[in-house]
Amino acid sequence: MAMSGGGRGRRGLVSEINVTPLVDVMLVLLIIFMVTAPMMTQGLEVDLPETTSTSLRQKEDPLVISLSKESELYLGKVKVNASLMRQQLGAMSEKEKERPIYLYADKQVPYGMVVEVMADIKQSGFDKLGMITKPIEIKR
Repeated sequence: MAMSGGGRGRRGLVSEINVTPLVDVMLVLLIIFMVTAPMMTQGLEVDLPETTSTSLRQKEDPLVISLSKESELYLGKVKVNASLMRQQLGAMSEKEKERPIYLYADKQVPYGMVVEVMADIKQSGFDKLGMITKPIEIKR
């Protein structure tokens, strides 16, 4: 007896992709991303760390700009507003602008205000801008 040419007794290879497991995996990944995405956009309140570095010796006296807890701005020991500070810094000679300038800001001052003062200093032509930090107290 010969087999018929219809191939009814044998199964052929299936050349289709079974998408059910693929859909299951994609739905699980979608749920994971939906749960974790809101966590990635929220920020955390951070108390910035203190530094352990030592102070550098300077050849010339640096110019110090201070931002108090009340967001008051001081150029040296003189209280100024932002426009007066920009005016005073801009009026300095190119030789004076080569001096280092340090920003001493209270840690409770909003970050945006510190960045604005730093931008004003840079726009005035000072390239040597540094931040004054409080050293970490070593507990023994």
